[in-house]
Amino acid sequence: MNATAAKKVYSGDASVPLANISIGMKVVMAVTGASFILFIIGHLMGNMQIFIGQEQFNAYAAFLQGLGELLWIERVLIFTFFAIHIFYGIKLYFENSGARGVSYKKFNPSQTTYTARTMIWSGLALLAFVVFHIAHFTAHVVYPEYAHLEDALGRHDAYTMVVVGFQHAWVSILYIISMGFLAFHLSHALPSLFQTIGLIHPNLRNKERVIGRLFALIIFLGYVSIPVAIMAGIVRLPKGGM
Repeated sequence: MNATAAKKVYSGDASVPLANISIGMKVVMAVTGASFILFIIGHLMGNMQIFIGQEQFNAYAAFLQGLGELLWIERVLIFTFFAIHIFYGIKLYFENSGARGVSYKKFNPSQTTYTARTMIWSGLALLAFVVFHIAHFTAHVVYPEYAHLEDALGRHDAYTMVVVGFQHAWVSILYIISMGFLAFHLSHALPSLFQTIGLIHPNLRNKERVIGRLFALIIFLGYVSIPVAIMAGIVRLPKGGM
């Protein structure tokens, strides 16, 4: 690629094939990212039922398990979108780094935010957390003895499993830190999503950043409220429990 073409790619000239590919990857990132945002909201709504009590939370967990193949289809889709999101995120990161290398003297960090420049790192931190989270509460690798807990109705006692899980300080601390990475990631991801699909006018860019940060804060407080409430003794084990 000659210097003129490289300069066009760096400036975002859609007439250059590489620029078109970059735009396409951003659209894929936006679509997969939107699916994660919906999942994060739905997952939080389900998890917040732990504040209602053991009966409600276990009924919710039993409902999910009762979906059978549909639940596995959802998991496969989420995993596929997650893999695609990570792949294109890393690809875009190195592509952008290469573009900056052409005209490095013109690169102005003030034109982008620290959150945007470190999206790859917060994303990789979240990937590590997701692996641990699945191993902990889904695959029961971390504490396998909690996999066979049952409530009075013979259902898997997901309520007790979660309460006991977060009573381990290191688990709660890791979870809270990871939710910080999630909020950090979302604070840029949502505005970026708006920009990619054209929902927000360029003149409202500052407002969309505020919306992104507010949304990220709400998600962070929602998820973090669970381990904090358990550690504080607000959400407790049922009488006669472990």
